[in-house]
Amino acid sequence: MSLKYAVLAALLEGEASGYELSKAFDVSLANFWPATPQQLYRELERLAQDGLVQARTVQQERRPNKRMFTLTGAGRAELDAFAAEPPKRPTAVRDELLIKIQAMDGGDPEVTRALIEERRGWARGKLDRYRRVQSRLLDGRTEDAYLRDAERVGPYLTLLAGIAFEEENLRWCERVLAVLRERVALG
Repeated sequence: MSLKYAVLAALLEGEASGYELSKAFDVSLANFWPATPQQLYRELERLAQDGLVQARTVQQERRPNKRMFTLTGAGRAELDAFAAEPPKRPTAVRDELLIKIQAMDGGDPEVTRALIEERRGWARGKLDRYRRVQSRLLDGRTEDAYLRDAERVGPYLTLLAGIAFEEENLRWCERVLAVLRERVALG
């Protein structure tokens, strides 16, 4: 899969500038498809050239002009076709930290502990951010009410995947830290 479909899916929310899309990626898509602002801008230009998004320039007084992008009918059709295809391959975890943990035996347990504590901090930060997004989406409603009444539920369902992923990261970090404490105690 390419960034192309992630950008098209993000534009289902409506017209957005590259900057707004970048911020939306940080909040709603980064848990499963991270992209830098530069990657997004390049992809938006390609999509516009291919007729999958339409770009318009908004004149601004005291700021540089900005380009706003919307999904075209052709873009929506391509996104629909993509969404109907089975994934090309199952997800694989590629995580440098896991290689370091695999190789930790005989190394300094304090280094390993510090790496895990850093990961735990990142997971907590991301989980906090995802919970804030969840709270904003629910806006006082129950999850069931939101899922029943919302115009689009896909972003919420992917947010739930991000929450579950970071919760599991936290559980794993706590387990690794407990194992490290036990091994140090045993000497």
